[in-house]
Amino acid sequence: MATKIRLKRVGAKKKPAYRVVVADSRSPRDGRFIEEIGYYQPIADPAVIKIDEDRALYWLSRGAQASDTVRALLKKTGIWDKRNTSSEANETGVE
Repeated sequence: MATKIRLKRVGAKKKPAYRVVVADSRSPRDGRFIEEIGYYQPIADPAVIKIDEDRALYWLSRGAQASDTVRALLKKTGIWDKRNTSSEANETGVE
């Protein structure tokens, strides 16, 4: 099963809020998902980004592909950079 880390839109009209979810790539945007790993509120000033780092790294290590927007959020929170270092540490046996 091909998995993606992407945004699921929630919130009222003209007041979007998003949940960061891991979903099967074939499921619709706001449809079924495997796990919710965070949220993003762009309307708040400053924007609120909360992502569970451990779960995001777990899914990325299992081959989940992040959407362009989620990749930008992961880079902003610093999780995207840890993705490379954690996979290298696992290969060498260092934790």
